Amino acid sequence: MAENQTVIRLKKGIIRLNLGEILSNRELLFFFIWKEIKVRYKQTVLGIGWALLQPLIQMIIFSVLFGRLMKVPSQNFPYPIFVYSALLPWTFFSSAMTLCNNSVMNHAGLIRKVWFPRLLIPLSAIGTACIDFIAALVVLFGLMWFSGVAVTWDLLFLLPLIVAEILLLTGIGSFIAGLSATYRDFRQIVPFGIQIWMFLTPVIYPASIVSARHQWLFNLNPMTGIVNGFRAAILNLPPDWNALGFSLCEICLFLPIGILYFNHVETQFADRM
Repeated sequence: MAENQTVIRLKKGIIRLNLGEILSNRELLFFFIWKEIKVRYKQTVLGIGWALLQPLIQMIIFSVLFGRLMKVPSQNFPYPIFVYSALLPWTFFSSAMTLCNNSVMNHAGLIRKVWFPRLLIPLSAIGTACIDFIAALVVLFGLMWFSGVAVTWDLLFLLPLIVAEILLLTGIGSFIAGLSATYRDFRQIVPFGIQIWMFLTPVIYPASIVSARHQWLFNLNPMTGIVNGFRAAILNLPPDWNALGFSLCEICLFLPIGILYFNHVETQFADRM
């Protein structure tokens, strides 16, 4: 009698996003995240404490350079809490993009040996950055208490903003992961691009310094609406619905495009590594 065989075929379609398949492999996703966390903080003095220090040190440097020396306006709030409220989503974004940039190459050995939904690779990178984000979120409440910023129900608005940022990261992160695996020189471009992107995002300055005439151009940056939303929720400011609307539209655009491109090139990963 012939032995039972399982034949794995690549699903056809434009995006081929099988959520059931992703959910059935969620244990593998959690394993990838746990493995990345262990590798990042193995044999370190502070362990996951580095996730707390990164935005905290950036906040101190920016507060001295831009808050004290350059007198950048902070909407009548202490500059440290003003800049930290934007560093939270931005650090999450930049960390996830950096991890996605190298994610496929970091799993090269596994990709050559066994099949699994390749989309788990950028998703695990985003999940790893999410753990760091949650750790950095703890510092926020200490800063709010120290700066005298009241904790209100507006903080609940952070939940849909976090979901929106994760969807944005899934789209852009999948695109970057596919590009970096296909073109090796692209891995050198991403870190430089992230640095430029930060200065085009209202992290160290308020969005209000951009003239109304050019505001629409400024809002084409999908992180503008998300960063403004975080700042508004934390500092009890009115949200910029126009910027958020731009961000949501761009998420709807980048999410399918990123997954489409990743699915297009994933069949070439094993041959290119």
